[in-house]
Amino acid sequence: MSGPIRLVLSDMDGTLLRPDHSLAPAVIKAVGQLREAGVVFSLASARPPRAMLQQAKALGVTGPLAGFNGGTVVDAEGAVLEAHRVAPQAVTMALEFFAQHPVDVWLFADDEWLLKDYNAAHLETERHALGYDAVQVDDFTPYLERVDKIVATTADHALLERLERQLQALLGDSAHAARSQAYYLDITAIEADKGKALARLAQRLGISLEQTAALGDGHNDMAMFREAGLAIAMGQAAEDVREAADEVTASNEEDGVALAIERFILPRAPQ
Repeated sequence: MSGPIRLVLSDMDGTLLRPDHSLAPAVIKAVGQLREAGVVFSLASARPPRAMLQQAKALGVTGPLAGFNGGTVVDAEGAVLEAHRVAPQAVTMALEFFAQHPVDVWLFADDEWLLKDYNAAHLETERHALGYDAVQVDDFTPYLERVDKIVATTADHALLERLERQLQALLGDSAHAARSQAYYLDITAIEADKGKALARLAQRLGISLEQTAALGDGHNDMAMFREAGLAIAMGQAAEDVREAADEVTASNEEDGVALAIERFILPRAPQ
């Protein structure tokens, strides 16, 4: 067994949270045990930071949090510590690309969730997850210079998988295109990378990457799997996500984070 784990970074939707976006008592208890053992616990999510604060408070998180796939880092009260927005040329490129396909598009800018159509696929899912409503606009143009994230969503999940590959090839190194869920394709800044977020959080805390663990279920979590000393995938994750991890725990329906903490992390807590 290698050295101690001093920092745990967890994804939220599909990982930390149950399918109904709630926190299981077993997970809250397990995170408390980590804290008592001297292990820092934090969150990295595709969510906007303000949609992370309630859960962070419930878990007793006091350190920085990484929202927008690591593009924005905030403190436990929501104050921005650093922000990396999508390059305007990448925003334009992505919007032009999505206009050619039957997908709904959302923009996150100015701390708002912006859309053109309230009939979008998975709208209620996002509203329930974020805890606040979208703002309808006629035109995205006024926001192109300050976009934190673009989301394409559709009920055709196979289409979204194909678009992910095509758009990333088009964007090159100007932005990231990665699915945070089977039904969400996120476009984020090139610095909005959960692996880079893990590295930045560890540096802020004076912790080496070898002493970190990452928990996730999505393709956007694989970047932090590559950086973490210990990578743990959820049981319901896609096969390639599970194969990218060191360990696999139970699903989020089965409180897999609590099980992972008990089985893989607490035994490696600082002595």
